[in-house]
Amino acid sequence: MFFRHLSLFRFSAAVSADLARLSEVLAEHRLRPCGAMEIGTAGFTGVAGNDAEAEPALTVNSTFTLFAAAREDKLLPASVVSDALARKVATIASEEGRKVGGRERTRLREDLITEMVPKAFVRRSRIHGYADTRNGWLVLDTSSRKAAEGVLTQLREALGSFPAVPLAPEEGPRVLLTDWLANRNLPAGFALGDECELRDPASATGAIARFRNQEMDSEEMREHLRNGKQVFRLGLVYDERLSFVLGEDLVIRKLRFGDVVVDELGDSHEDATSETTAAFALMALELERLLGRLAAIFALPRPEAA
Repeated sequence: MFFRHLSLFRFSAAVSADLARLSEVLAEHRLRPCGAMEIGTAGFTGVAGNDAEAEPALTVNSTFTLFAAAREDKLLPASVVSDALARKVATIASEEGRKVGGRERTRLREDLITEMVPKAFVRRSRIHGYADTRNGWLVLDTSSRKAAEGVLTQLREALGSFPAVPLAPEEGPRVLLTDWLANRNLPAGFALGDECELRDPASATGAIARFRNQEMDSEEMREHLRNGKQVFRLGLVYDERLSFVLGEDLVIRKLRFGDVVVDELGDSHEDATSETTAAFALMALELERLLGRLAAIFALPRPEAA
């Protein structure tokens, strides 16, 4: 149940009040299977285990509401359509002795897609997220900007409106991360992990140095910093309970909960729902502390109006 990546958005107190109806709304927008001629469908599915019919939202502590945004997509690669079209065009040229023009080629492609869509395999995907109405955070378990925007679109369509906004730091993340690594000026509670990515900000073509599973004070790393490279991603440990890689885009990747946190969860749960509830409550409280610290460090304002 623990999230692995965090894409973060913020919303106002007025939006928090509107989210009181989130559970009811998501139940009305469940994921339905793709129809024969549909390329894809989107909706919400059960948050616990693999039970699609379970509750699509789960609220703990009257503050954190967990949900699961899902999609079904037909797998119809463009290369497969192109190969089928090439065979069709070759058959026409052979049997009728003529070339296929641009308009006819377009029509043939559309006819092939219409024929192939009902037979295509269906892939289901799911992204968990939660809303923290006390602090105004939307937290999505993905590091993909495209996937995160897709979930936001689903929420907006379900709610009618959901003005969550990307993070707008007043303190430059890259500057702070570079200072943390170069000068060890980390905020209280934070320690360096064993991973970082350095880039030359003046170069658009590369000049990237990646370090993994090693100490953060190597001479090679210091030489890169002296030559002007800056930190774009940095491994961090928070309060000896969470480890993660923080990017200059403030996306949290490779999030791991320490043994001390996992041990608090225990393993005596009656069913998937109770296990999900316990894990979510523990995770949300841990992340509330972390996100509060990051909001203070990077000056991440909460919107004041909807």
